[in-house]
Amino acid sequence: MKSFSPVTDLAIEAAECLTCGQAGTAKGIQVIKEDCMLPETVVTWVKITDEEGARAMERPIGNYITIESPYMKADDKDAHRRLAELLKKYLCKLNKLESAKSVLVVGLGNRRITADALGPQSAGKVTVTRHILDSLPADIRAVSAVSPGVMGITGIETSEIIRGIAEHTHPDLVIAIDSLAARRADRVNATIQLADTGVSPGAGVGNKRRGLDKDTLGVPVIAIGVPTVVDAATLVNDTLDIMLEDIKTHDNKFFDTLKMLGSEEKYNLICQILDPYTENMIVTPKEVDEVVENLSYIIGSALNAALNPTLDLEAL
Repeated sequence: MKSFSPVTDLAIEAAECLTCGQAGTAKGIQVIKEDCMLPETVVTWVKITDEEGARAMERPIGNYITIESPYMKADDKDAHRRLAELLKKYLCKLNKLESAKSVLVVGLGNRRITADALGPQSAGKVTVTRHILDSLPADIRAVSAVSPGVMGITGIETSEIIRGIAEHTHPDLVIAIDSLAARRADRVNATIQLADTGVSPGAGVGNKRRGLDKDTLGVPVIAIGVPTVVDAATLVNDTLDIMLEDIKTHDNKFFDTLKMLGSEEKYNLICQILDPYTENMIVTPKEVDEVVENLSYIIGSALNAALNPTLDLEAL
């Protein structure tokens, strides 16, 4: 029987699950809401401060910044530019860029699958400069970018490819971009997470690969991720909760029977119904291709502005 463990890559959702929505009360975990100038946009900073918090969250000690905004899914270029500026601001707040003279941007994922193509598409929008530094002003940072594909296509662990590149190009910092999985459907394609702890490719969909972090690459790794999918069993579980609230007002007897099921029992029941597809049932909205294009623009623009703010892209 599958244990109840809602699928999520988002630290904010792990904190919410851990404290039943009262995030910030657990020892070793700080959750701080920050104001921003964009309407309907929320920034949450989750800090895991010690080993106890890391064990509870099942994530490394470090900083996790979440930007949530419905404008990520909207066809609004002005809002996308403002979101890119906001993302740039928090990239710089992670204090990893200041001393990095050379940066390697890694677009993780499979460009053939739209919901997993965020990494390659975003990396493709980053302006690379490492090969033309001699022709640029002295204050320009060396930027290179690569999209290594997935092991099912290359037959090589992503971490092995990136480690080999890092050993030859010697970046001071690696920025990895990846598609994630969310616990809540309303966060799909509407959330960007920054983390200074690295990334485990494929972890959110149960396909965990060797991580990209300071231990494996020898340099700090900033992870940028967007949840583009949600686990089907989790989605059905949330739907059932909504149905229960509706049934409560019409049929108390039936409601009482279903309400006796605990969260784990209910989740296991749903998994049995979805079996044998449970392990592979990952859901994404039908407009994901357009949204991923918008998100890759936001991320690519933010990276260009953060990595080389003085570079005249039009002139280049």
